[in-house]
Amino acid sequence: MATFPRRFLPPMTVLCAFEAAARHQSFTAAAAELNLTQSAVSRQIRLLEDLLGAELFIRERQTVRLTVAGESYAQEIRTVLRRVSTATLGFRANPRGGMLNIAILPTFGTRWLAPRLPGFLSGNPGVTINLTTRLAPFDFQADTVDAAIHFGMPEWQGAKLDFLMGETVVPACSPAMLKAHKVKKPADLLELPLLHLASRPDAWERWFHAMKVPTGRIPGMLVDQFAMAAQAATAGLGVALLPKFLVEHELAGGDLVVAMDRPVESTERYYLAWPPNREHYPPLQAFREWIRGAAKAA
Repeated sequence: MATFPRRFLPPMTVLCAFEAAARHQSFTAAAAELNLTQSAVSRQIRLLEDLLGAELFIRERQTVRLTVAGESYAQEIRTVLRRVSTATLGFRANPRGGMLNIAILPTFGTRWLAPRLPGFLSGNPGVTINLTTRLAPFDFQADTVDAAIHFGMPEWQGAKLDFLMGETVVPACSPAMLKAHKVKKPADLLELPLLHLASRPDAWERWFHAMKVPTGRIPGMLVDQFAMAAQAATAGLGVALLPKFLVEHELAGGDLVVAMDRPVESTERYYLAWPPNREHYPPLQAFREWIRGAAKAA
């Protein structure tokens, strides 16, 4: 038995015609895109308006434009069509398993998650994983992502969270920079160029506060990702405040050194965020169990 009234489901051809007309703000352009006649698109739009009981477009001479309600409806339909397209593509790519779309934080994804993913895939051979970058929380209902890596407080509107791990940050720089400057106490770092991460603009202030070092405004180069901050520090451009577990390779190889061995635990944590309506999706269930275990073992 259907869980939704079928009389409220317009034909797919009608929805596609409406989405194209709404995007182009033109029945003629929509007809050209869909390889239909302008009158055929017009009839399909009218059929949809009859079903809805209200007009979607304001028709003025030879032009059309969406009503306020039509604009809102177009956004909803566009999201639904995108989900159907993604689901179909996923099924075609892996008809015997499931598709899992995960939004990642760039450096966490490349440095921590990607090297461990073969372990998950070997234990779940029917699952295909797609990775996409997201730097900030988003609306799961308006996206095609099944889960996302979240760093911050345990808050994400409309999502559930699984705790993964905390992090410890350390000031790191090139060996040449540390050799050229005498760094004996935390306050000495204020004399060096400091690198700032755009997503954590107050990170240095919090580190100095933990060291009980008073600061005013702390100038310095701004970068948008940890990988770039690590590269800039390696190149001798300054001292970066970096999660130790994300730069283990550089520290072990000597490209980076700890400028001051005063690690500070971040108040924020790493979480896996996921929408409640995907809770029983088998690939997500398997991934949640696996990533919690991988984080615990790290």
